[in-house]
Formats: sequence, C-alpha cells, structure tokens
Amino acid sequence: MSTPASPGGVRLETDDRSAVVTIDRPSARNAIGFATTSELEDALTELERSDIAVLVITGGGDRAFVSGGDLKELSAVRTHADAVAMATRVRRLLDRIADFPAPVIAALNGHALGGGAEVAIAADIRIAADDIKIGFNQVSLGIMPAWGGAERLAQAVGRSRALLAVTTGELYDARTANDFGLVDLVVPRAEFDATWRSLARTLAEQAPGATRAIKSVISPAAPALHRAHEAVAADAFANLWVEDAHWAAVDALNAKRASR
Repeated sequence: MSTPASPGGVRLETDDRSAVVTIDRPSARNAIGFATTSELEDALTELERSDIAVLVITGGGDRAFVSGGDLKELSAVRTHADAVAMATRVRRLLDRIADFPAPVIAALNGHALGGGAEVAIAADIRIAADDIKIGFNQVSLGIMPAWGGAERLAQAVGRSRALLAVTTGELYDARTANDFGLVDLVVPRAEFDATWRSLARTLAEQAPGATRAIKSVISPAAPALHRAHEAVAADAFANLWVEDAHWAAVDALNAKRASR
C-alpha cells in the first residue's frame, strides 16, 4: 500500500511487515520544510501503531537522500525563540526515529548533507550507494547540527571523530564513511535498490516480534542521549542562527545557486 504524493513530498509505503518512508522533493533536493516535518510526524504516528518489523527511510531520485533543511522556508525563522522552536520540533521528530520500536534503515540513495546527515544518523543502520557523500557541513553556514545529530554522531563514531567532522564540515565519500563507522554498508549504485530492499525483506521475514525484541535489548547497550541536553543544544544553535554571519553565508549560497 502506498500513499499519494503530498505537499511535503513524504510518501509512505507498507508491505506486509515492512514500511518505507520516502522524502521526494526533487525541486528542493529532498530538503525538509515545514510540510515535510508535519508529514513525517504523521507517518511515524501511523507506524507506531502498527506491528511492522522494519522501517526504511530514503529519498526520491538518486541525487539526494536529504539535503538538509529547506533554506527557502527556514529563512522565515529569524528570532531566537523561533529558531529554538524549529530545532526542538525536528530534534523530537528524529528522537522518534531513533526510538522507533523496530529497526530503522536509512537507505542513502543520494547525498546526505547537514540535516540530511542528522536524519541518517538517527537510524539504526545506514546503507549507502557507493557514489554518495555524507557530512555534517552546517558550519559552512555559520551554524551547527540542530536536530541531535552531533550527539548521535559522537555516540556512533566517538567523540574525537565527531568533533572533527562537525567542526570542519568535511564531506565524506561512502567508503571513507564506512571505514570509521558512519555508514554500515556500501553498495554499487547498480545494486543499491535491490540490496536495501532485500535487507528490509530479510528483517520483515523474521519471526513475529523478533526484530523488535532484538532492538529492545541492543538499544540500551549504547549510552542514552540525555533529553535534558535538548534545551542547551537548541539554545546554542539558535544563538548561531540569528547571527549576521549565518545570514551572510545563506545569502552567498543562494547567490551561488542562482548563478548556476
């Protein structure tokens, strides 16, 4: 079963005991805007009531998994309070992905940049086509990861590697990301769709309740993300968001895109 196209570009497909959420906004490189956020929230609410054994999150096309937040829409967020509200809302959305009772696979069909890398790191397993890049490059816009991605990255790859990745904003190719644990599986582009679908099918075919039980045991083995850190992180992000340096970087990026 598949839901039709929507203003936010979110499409939900369910098949037996698996579900696929696709963010498909080609004109915005699958960036997350306000409508996209609402539709992802609705999709998760529906899926949380189900008994699916695996959830896959992917992007439409082959250029972008998620390119981050939609800068055109987010340019309306100008105050510290509004920036805190935006960061907190999407962070809590990604918390729901991280806390989803069944395993979550991020199928990186294209580049995962900035907020897109934050979506990817919220999943349990990341499988990538071999020609994609991934990076927490928010620093190029004078800001920082706002949606819990920095903390999740540190949990996944270690504090020093996370600090290096976030402060430099480096974009890693899939093989390099695989080498230090940011990506779990790298697959040739020609085999990518078949491989992630096969993996999802394998999990869906396990005994009823098995994948959920396994995740419930493995998840607590990693240090928990402190929910109390949410306010501190959102405030730090918002302080950077309202600075002139951030808006100057956004203007420069928009001018660069317009000249292409």
